[in-house]
Amino acid sequence: MSQKNLFYSQNADVFAEVIVPIPVPGTFHYKVPAGLTPFIRPGSRVMVPFGTKKILTGVVAALSEEFNGNQKLRTIIECLDDEPHINEKQLKVFQWMADYYMSTLGEVLNAALPSGLKLSSESFLQLHPYFETGIFTEAEQILIDRLQKSDTLSFSEARTMLNSKSDLKILQKLIDKEVILVFEQVKDRFTAKKKKCIRLNESKYLEKAALQELMEQLEDKPTQLEVLLAYLREVAVLQNQALNDAGFEKKLLVKKGISPSSLRTLIKKGVFVEFDKVVPRIEFGDDYQQAELTLSDVQNKAQSDILEQFERKQTVLLHGVTGSGKTEIYISLIRQVLDSGRQVLFLLPEIAITTQMVTRLRKIFGNAMGVYHSKYSDNERVEVWKGMVYGRLSFVMGVRSSVLLPFDDLGLIIIDEEHESSFKQYDPNPRYNARDVAQVLARVHDAKVLMGSATPSMESYFLAEGGKFGLVELHKRYGNATLPQMEMADLSAERKAKSMKGDFSTLLVNRIEEALSRKEQVIVFQNRRGYAHIMQCQDCGWIPDCHSCAVSLTYHMHRNHLKCHYCGHMEKVPYACPSCGSTRLGMKGFGTEKIEDDLKILFPEIRIQRMDLDTTRSKYSYQKILEDFEQGEIDILVGTQMISKGLHFDNVSLVGAFDADRMLHFPDFRATERTFQLLTQVSGRAGRSEKEGRVVIQSSNPAQEILSLIANHDYKTFYQRELQDRYEYGYPPYYRIIKILLRHKNEKSCEDAAQAFSEKLHHDFSDLMISEVHEPMVARIRNLYYRQILIKISRQHTGLGSVKSHIIALGRSLYQYKDYRQVQIIYDVDPY
Repeated sequence: MSQKNLFYSQNADVFAEVIVPIPVPGTFHYKVPAGLTPFIRPGSRVMVPFGTKKILTGVVAALSEEFNGNQKLRTIIECLDDEPHINEKQLKVFQWMADYYMSTLGEVLNAALPSGLKLSSESFLQLHPYFETGIFTEAEQILIDRLQKSDTLSFSEARTMLNSKSDLKILQKLIDKEVILVFEQVKDRFTAKKKKCIRLNESKYLEKAALQELMEQLEDKPTQLEVLLAYLREVAVLQNQALNDAGFEKKLLVKKGISPSSLRTLIKKGVFVEFDKVVPRIEFGDDYQQAELTLSDVQNKAQSDILEQFERKQTVLLHGVTGSGKTEIYISLIRQVLDSGRQVLFLLPEIAITTQMVTRLRKIFGNAMGVYHSKYSDNERVEVWKGMVYGRLSFVMGVRSSVLLPFDDLGLIIIDEEHESSFKQYDPNPRYNARDVAQVLARVHDAKVLMGSATPSMESYFLAEGGKFGLVELHKRYGNATLPQMEMADLSAERKAKSMKGDFSTLLVNRIEEALSRKEQVIVFQNRRGYAHIMQCQDCGWIPDCHSCAVSLTYHMHRNHLKCHYCGHMEKVPYACPSCGSTRLGMKGFGTEKIEDDLKILFPEIRIQRMDLDTTRSKYSYQKILEDFEQGEIDILVGTQMISKGLHFDNVSLVGAFDADRMLHFPDFRATERTFQLLTQVSGRAGRSEKEGRVVIQSSNPAQEILSLIANHDYKTFYQRELQDRYEYGYPPYYRIIKILLRHKNEKSCEDAAQAFSEKLHHDFSDLMISEVHEPMVARIRNLYYRQILIKISRQHTGLGSVKSHIIALGRSLYQYKDYRQVQIIYDVDPY
């Protein structure tokens, strides 16, 4: 157990304020039983009863000997930690997140804790003690028969077994008839990793004489004797009997060439004992290498400037062109902080970048570095969390959720590709931006923040120019590498000349042929997955729509199905139009899947791989694709935005970019900024070594000014022009935005509630810019209708906190009306 809490006297009543991971405002008070008083501290995980039947994992926010409420308090069931798993600094950050992002502390806690650290109760079924046989429906009898055989059944298993839309009614009827009982059972989601090991039976064969006798007995059984000798070669029990306790991994012994069946025989005979050994999924340690890291003069100057500005600023923005060597500066600064005894957090926007960066940094920092992202299993994430709690880990690299880890002495936060929208959590609550949370995290720890990007976000560069952030710039690529040469393919002209090859311009095809002839690699970028965006009847114009969402279905050729990218609904491709019966069904638009197929037709002998959400669903799929590309086993890599940033390949000399026009004209005030960022970033994958890089951007209007700025790598001019538009139309960085979404299964209820909310907002906030109620881009998802209200608040506004509190109060006031009680209200602060 943990060190005893000496603050409270043994006889005093102690009360705990507990955060429970549910979307309900506030905290909950519980009485601490006398037996747990010495061990429970703020940050400890505790099991608490909640509602009528549930048991949940909560976290103690505070302890007190006084409770001023009148209600009778329930009692904490158990303390789960020998050391608190949440620290005081985390609790401060969690509270800030709840307040700023208009969510609840419970939602923040739920987002922070890996599932393996959240024990909960699950409903189970058993036959009622007074159950008597009778007449039951077929479905009821199936469930009863199963319970008679297995005693208990989980609620979810019972529903799956019944496989009926009325499964809940069936269960409720059986409960009402006193045929079954429902009870709660606590389940622990974390399971330790184990490996099968063997050791000699210590009660019989550890002594030298006994071993000699055993060998003589096995002389006429050579395969069994070889098993024994193989074990003795690996575990020197004759020299040190204590080594037998640890044993040897069974799988590794089999790999030595012994007979598995002979090993099983010796286990049955009692010569060997088989046992499970708990092993860590992740090795921790301070074994990072002091390998030589040579910074160029330019990098040394940039590092000195960063350190000098850290003397005066908490945050510094490192604006360096693609391939300028920002990573080497990061590594140098990480080493300095780790050597000082403090912790480091390295934030990356994408798992794809994490994969390549992990390989690179693991060679330097070894097991001193932990990795934390969603492709890791929940058990692995628990081990990283516990590695921090128990001080075994001082450096973490991860995606946005890493800001919620239990750092206790953070010295440096690095945010690479800080402009990336992937740092924003869009669903569910809290809808936070890790880049902004990192600023608060740094303040709490008195740490420094270094943000790096070749295309900084408008907000970050605005704050740097205004003096709130420091600013350091790298204008040239590292070493002898130069920025790629940009070419624009005029699709309008090529279509008129009928020189297009499918969706490929002649210019792009020629450049691919040239690169391949030099044995160089190519990246092709299209920020849309799938085969075709739309399937359409060429006679009546019918387009297949999702039945649950207000969007068309995307065609995926390799699986030959239509899929909704919002709810996941899939259906078979129709043979004929269900509207008019025509078999003339055509495709419009194109995604990565179609580009991959077209390339295979254009270049049949070339090795082509696609990298998008559909091909990277498994844990190591990113790593496998990137390793194959890096080792030259792939000639052309086709991908979405996950290939556009942070990746380094020496042999890539050409990048082709599709669909620039669609990105530019996307209905979003950030469309121009994101197009500049995406095309600049993906272009930066070309020519990162001494080979000259080239980029071909396909557009129907290549004369657009934004494409000229991208071609000239002119971020400053782009920033100044975009800033003027933002000021004129009232967008960030001059204004903050709060998006209010209302959703309900009934469209009229949703619309009416939104209009009522809008009237309240306009009445109480005459000084704010409040939009009228409108439909979002997709107005129906998973059979729920959506309405939206946007509120713009000037950065000069001094009462942001009170404005948010009042908006929440107005939202809650809607629930006094019966018609609106089932309408969900979602607040999204800084949504874009």
